[in-house]
Amino acid sequence: MPKQSVKTRNAPAVIGTYSQAVIAGQTVYLSGQIPLDPKTQELVGDDPRLEIARVFDNLAAVAAAAGGSLNDIVKLNVYLTDLKHFPLVNEIMAQYFSDPYPARAAIGVAALPRNARVEMDAVLVLGPK
Repeated sequence: MPKQSVKTRNAPAVIGTYSQAVIAGQTVYLSGQIPLDPKTQELVGDDPRLEIARVFDNLAAVAAAAGGSLNDIVKLNVYLTDLKHFPLVNEIMAQYFSDPYPARAAIGVAALPRNARVEMDAVLVLGPK
């Protein structure tokens, strides 16, 4: 099956040897996003709420570049350096998603790139074209 790389300026530029997303058939695999501002490539600040929202905005930008949206996400993985922020993820996620919500995992990790506190990756399925 041929695969296609996704690239957009509306999400942070990649900082390694990977694609922002890869399309394989109707499935899109979104790489992990941390709370980087796509214009400055810097972390958005020191407020967990802003960080979580920025990650969802970054995922939305990559999903749009792939021809989809957050509503097409079927699996979301959330990585947190402090699981006490998990209730904030639920609160902010409710502003970006509606039922049926994607399947999800939340994982506590020791560290993330650029000392971010949150990272998320996702899998989405595009509808027929």
